[in-house]
Amino acid sequence: MKNKIVFFDLLFYLVMPYMIWKYGQDPLGDYYALLLSTVPGFVYTIVRFLIEKQYNVTGMFILASLFISTIVDILSGSAFNMLQNSVYVGAGFALFFVATMIVKKPLGLYFLADIAYLQGHKREDSLRLYRQKELLPAFYIITGIFALRGLFSAGLKQYLIGVYGVEGYDRILFFMKVNGWIFSAFIAAGFIYVNLKINDYLKKQKKQDKDDDVKDDVGEELV
Repeated sequence: MKNKIVFFDLLFYLVMPYMIWKYGQDPLGDYYALLLSTVPGFVYTIVRFLIEKQYNVTGMFILASLFISTIVDILSGSAFNMLQNSVYVGAGFALFFVATMIVKKPLGLYFLADIAYLQGHKREDSLRLYRQKELLPAFYIITGIFALRGLFSAGLKQYLIGVYGVEGYDRILFFMKVNGWIFSAFIAAGFIYVNLKINDYLKKQKKQDKDDDVKDDVGEELV
């Protein structure tokens, strides 16, 4: 299943956009070729959203980011503006992650609650668990990784635009995809770290509950 997801991600986010850009420049012009190259990823994301039934914070964030990005692309008016505006949008989403940390509602916490829900756990129970003071810092870390990804990606894309320009969109697309893979690995490591913290916390709680039960039994015997 994971192999299929990787294949379709490459197909719709890299291969098809590249082919549309490469063969659409001459008949359509830079702007419309670039705009059309975003369609496969847009449709693919919507289809995955519907199939996986992500009617949750994660799904809503994906749809909102997709909607905002698409509207900005359509309103850009030129290929260069479209690339440049995508940098601003990416930085804006990164700052949104930072804002959720500032207001003490790190978005990574809700992402994990959605994942736990898909595994059969109630969101309310997960959110209550994740907000424990021993666990909450881990969710700031994972949210921070998302924010760092957005800021670094925006900076990298700005640099690539300066080096390659619109004519080098295919190379920009490739480097940004590699950048996405690298940060996906960091995010996966972050989720693993959070899960380890949760498991360790639950083990300690279980041990504490057993110790409390033993104390209660001893107290009853003494009485």
